[in-house]
Formats: sequence, C-alpha cells, structure tokens
Amino acid sequence: MNSEQPMTFDLPTLRAFYAAGGDPVAVIEAVYAAITAWNDPACFIHLRPRDEVIAAVRADRGSRERPLFGIPFAIKDNIDLAGVPTTAGCPSFAYVPERSATVVERLCAAGAIPIGKTNLDQFATGLVGTRSPYGTPRNACSAAHVPGGSSSGSASAVAAGLVSFAFGTDTAGSGRVPAACQNLVGLKPTRGWLSTRGVVPAARTCDCVSIFALTCADAWTVAACASGFDVEDPYCRRLVAPGGGVRRIGILLEADEQFDHEDDRRCYRAVCARLIELGYRTVPIDTAPLREAAALLYGGAFVAERAHAVGAFLATDPAGADAVVAGIVAGGTAPTAVDLVADQHRLAVLRRQAERIWADCDALCLPTTPGIATLAEVAADPVGRNRRLGTYTNWMNLLDCCGLAVPAGWRADGLPVGITLAAPAWADAALADVGGSLHAQIGGNTGHTSVPVPAATLLTPAPTTVDVVVIGAHLTGMPLNGQLISAGACLLAATETAPSYRLYALTDTVPAKPGMVRVAQDGVAIPCEVWRMPLATYGAFVATIPAPLGIGRIELSDGTTAQGFLCEAWAVSNATDISAYGGWRAYCLERAARARG
Repeated sequence: MNSEQPMTFDLPTLRAFYAAGGDPVAVIEAVYAAITAWNDPACFIHLRPRDEVIAAVRADRGSRERPLFGIPFAIKDNIDLAGVPTTAGCPSFAYVPERSATVVERLCAAGAIPIGKTNLDQFATGLVGTRSPYGTPRNACSAAHVPGGSSSGSASAVAAGLVSFAFGTDTAGSGRVPAACQNLVGLKPTRGWLSTRGVVPAARTCDCVSIFALTCADAWTVAACASGFDVEDPYCRRLVAPGGGVRRIGILLEADEQFDHEDDRRCYRAVCARLIELGYRTVPIDTAPLREAAALLYGGAFVAERAHAVGAFLATDPAGADAVVAGIVAGGTAPTAVDLVADQHRLAVLRRQAERIWADCDALCLPTTPGIATLAEVAADPVGRNRRLGTYTNWMNLLDCCGLAVPAGWRADGLPVGITLAAPAWADAALADVGGSLHAQIGGNTGHTSVPVPAATLLTPAPTTVDVVVIGAHLTGMPLNGQLISAGACLLAATETAPSYRLYALTDTVPAKPGMVRVAQDGVAIPCEVWRMPLATYGAFVATIPAPLGIGRIELSDGTTAQGFLCEAWAVSNATDISAYGGWRAYCLERAARARG
C-alpha cells in the first residue's frame, strides 16, 4: 500500500479512506500482508484465497454508501460462510454450507468482506482457547498467556490488527473472556437479537452471536447491521424498545472480589472510580444470585443442551476430538428429566432474586475475568483454570442479560485487564454508551494495534417515549385516567415517591384533584403510578393540564426521577393537607365513606 492508503483497519480510518476514493482491493492486499506478517497458522482454520477475495471485491457492484462498505472481517468457525467448510474446531465434523448464516448474509449485504474462518475451542466448549486440534491462536498481548476462548481466533485476529472486527459466539462468556485477554471490546448482545441460524449450536437456549471490535462504536455499528428478527431462527426475538438509560451502576462488594493478581483488583477499583467521575452512581450489590445461576450452567442439568447438540457425534470417538470437550459433553447425558425440571425451577427463583438487583441499579460493572491464565497453568489444570475464567460470565445468558466487555487498563506486568457491563435484556445501546465513555476515559491504544481509543460517541437513539408520574385524578380507575389511555400511555408501575412531598386536596377543581408540593422537611412518600407515554402525544397531553398544576421532575422511592404532576406552592396555602391518608385514592375512599354516613 502507498502512503495514502490505510495501515489500520478500524472503521473510521477505512471510511475516511473510502470517502477519499480509496480502492477496497488495496485494503484486502494490506489485510493479507498483515496476516502473513503476523505468521500465526493457528489463528485461521480456513483463510479464503487472496485472489478469490479480490475477485469478489472487484465484482461487487453495490453502493459505496453501504454502512460496512469494504470492511474486512473474520468469522468464528462455528458460523457458516457459504462455500467454506465449517469445522466447529473438529476436522471430522466439517461440512460445506451452501448458504451463509443470517448474520453473515446481513453483513455482506451491508458491504463487509469476509476474509476467513477463525479457530476456536472445539464446539465452542471452553474459555481458554487451547482446546483445538488446529493449535492455539497467539494472544496478541502476551504469547505466554491463553488467548481466551472459545472465540480465540476471532479475538486474536482483531487484536493483532488483521481485520476490522470478527464474529464470535457467546454461551458462557466466549465473546467476553477473549476480549479481556486481548484488550478488546466484546459485545454479547441480548439473546435472540442477532439470529443464530447457521450457527453450530452449543446450548441453543443460551447461544448468542458476539462481536469483537476495537471500540464500542465499531461493535455497535456491526451489531446494528447484523441484528433483526429472523423467522428462520426459532430462538430469534423481536426487538423490544429499551427503557431509560443508565444512571446507577452496581459494583462488587469487596467480599465478593476474586482476582488472580493485585493489579487486577487495582484496575477494577480504578474503573469504579472513573464511573463516578463520569457522573454515574455506584451501588455495591450482592452477586449471590448471579453466582448460583452461573454454577447451574455447567454444574447442573443444563449441560444436557451440549450433549443434545453434539453428544451423538462425539460418542462415535471421531478423529480430532478434544478429550476435555468430549468429557464435558458426555457429562450432559447423566442428568435426568427430573434434574432438568428442578434446575429450571431453581433458575426461576434466581431470576426473581436478580430482580432485586435491578431494582437498585440500571447496570452492573463486573470484572470480566479474575485474571489471565498462562498456557502452562491451563496445561496443568485445564478444567480448573477454565472454570475460574468464567467466574463472572457464566450467569448472563441464563438470566437474560446483555453484556459488553470493555478494556479496563493494564497490569504492571503488561497484561490487559477487562471489565464487563451488564444489564437486563434490550439495554444494549445504553451499555454501549457507558462503555464508550469509559473506554475513552481509560484511553491508550486498542487491542495490540496503533489505533488510539477514540473520544466517546453517544449511540443511544433519541427517546420515543416519556414516563409520567401521576398522583391524583389520572390514577387507574380515576375520572381522568382515560386521558392517559387516549394518549396511548401504558401503566409501568404502581410505586411511591421519595419521602420529600406533601399532598393537598385542592379546592374548586372539577373533577376533584390533589396538589403535590416538594418540601425541605417533614415530607412523606406519596403513592403514585408511572405511565409510559408516546413522545408524539406528550405535548398535547401536557397542554390539557390546568393551573395551578404543572409538570416537573419527581423523585421516586428507588432514587430515579420522571416527569410528573406538581402544584404551585401558592395554591396549597388554604388547601387541606391530606398527606397522612396514604395517597389520593385512600383519601377519596375515606371521603366517600364519610359521605355515606
């Protein structure tokens, strides 16, 4: 490539190159030159011939305006690419698909260029990256340490600067652990947001296609192109509009910390401090329900899903089978149907317990791993070291959460440290915003490349709804509740305000209405309802509100705030204070009882 051509493959650099009229063939030539220079035969299982890729690029007549035009990417070899063998890390399992996986089809339609299929822990069973007959991909940050798995080759290809991004998969942490091991962003989307049609299953109910990228913005761009409902995937889900953003972030209690090295702890605590600097409130939380759910994934009957996926094949003792993987999968035949039902019931209990965590915070910030194991440590204890890498990751898909692994700095010995942001399903964009801001604060370079961490870019789409707190005549069953219904609002919750308000029965209002005023002292919690209203109808609704009432910010009992009805202070000077009644509904019932005599 000449001096006018890009030497790095991050999306902003390539987009600038193409905007200036650059030729994608030059990018492909640079990609193959980088792969040759990197010289790691274990990174890719199948690399498409350079001339074949260049011919496909020259034959492409699609628009340059496509969102991923000319962007080179790699694909974990349990995800189908038409005409290229899928091995899932086992040569005797290989087949050649006629059609690409849905996510690959969508990215190719968006202009991206698939380079080849990357190595993995066999059948996506492992977090170390060493369980493959094709060898162990080199960790771009330290050749003495594991690359992380199971999406080992995908992470190494991105961290080494060989491609712009790569697909992995994530059932128990395979899209996050390699990111932590190699200073990358690893996006584990809400389960079912990205189709898994064309993906060799590991545990179908938990499998996710994940994305490795240099930055949160790059990962989000790829996810937006790859996502969407797929009727051909029975586990795909229709997008649910997310709620609010992230304000409160749960962090580990010191008693729950598990780290391999004091520097891992130091980096994690430094990230928690940075979150406060960025304006978030950190809340120490008890992760016991998460830890117990994590133990169910491999320690209970759910491992039967892996036996269902590839157990029959591995039972034939095929050539190239990894003994550790075969043993784990064979263990999935031991649980009974009764065991599975018992674990399903226990998981339901843990989901309910986890809801208490989400009542106190909007997202979590956890270590991605306790540390990074050396190749020698894994060779000496392959199961134990693998299990430890999953300390903070195994629970997430079982509890239906999305996650984003983000670089968190460096240890004194030169090893990267990572954290993972997690939230309930469909909060992906909000996590990307937090992750981008955090990554920008930490700074440095991305992966093992010369690409610096960019400034944060907000990714969360503009809100389409607004939450409205009602305390009087608009409550369910009250005379003006129909105005909310007509505006398309839906009830989110019956709750209380913070104990900072007084409630008054206003005079000369039809229908009767209360007025709520915030006070500096002697306040009480007022029962209320929160309704979610389309932004398109909100203005007209507010216009119907008569004086002395108006709309302001109301603090709720959980510390969050929302728009809601407040009253001008002058109007309550001669009004009856009804704060002690326990809300407008209770006051109206008491008044009706008195009227009946």
